[in-house]
Amino acid sequence: MSEVITRYLVVDLEATCDDSGALPREESEIIEIGAVLVDGATLEPIAEFQTFVRPLVHPRLSQFCTELTTISQADVARAPTFKIVAPKLAAFGQGALFCSWGGYDRNQLERDARRAGVRAPLGPRHLNLKEAFARAAGEGQSGTYGALRRVGLKPTGTHHRGIDDARNIARLLPYAIGRAAIATRHERRPR
Repeated sequence: MSEVITRYLVVDLEATCDDSGALPREESEIIEIGAVLVDGATLEPIAEFQTFVRPLVHPRLSQFCTELTTISQADVARAPTFKIVAPKLAAFGQGALFCSWGGYDRNQLERDARRAGVRAPLGPRHLNLKEAFARAAGEGQSGTYGALRRVGLKPTGTHHRGIDDARNIARLLPYAIGRAAIATRHERRPR
């Protein structure tokens, strides 16, 4: 008998970045956490969590980062640190299965937790929705926008904003876990 999931926690993170290679991946830090709590029975969103996070290793955002994410220096300058945010995220997601589009978000949460000297807020259980969607669709992995197009949904919000991306990923959850059918390529009709 398979485990019954009562709630899913769909998480998307934004982190410090640049396009020049000056910021090593292991030094990137979370600057936004977006999370959507989804009811396991209905697969409908029931609550949201969003916060900016103040980076400490590289406190100044690159121009590339602010242009990519639309997150401003002022947004992160007045934000709490990860050490403050982590227990709030843990409380919000307590008892839910942590999900994200790919493994990046899980790895980044673990990296930031180690750096801050705190326990990873969402524990070791993780569902990689990117892999699950690829298996359900019977094709290679794609980004969230490609997956949304694949099932006939239009993206909403601002791409590369944690809360908006988490909302879009939550819309893909039913398809990724096999509770909504993904039409084969020849069955799809343009909308």
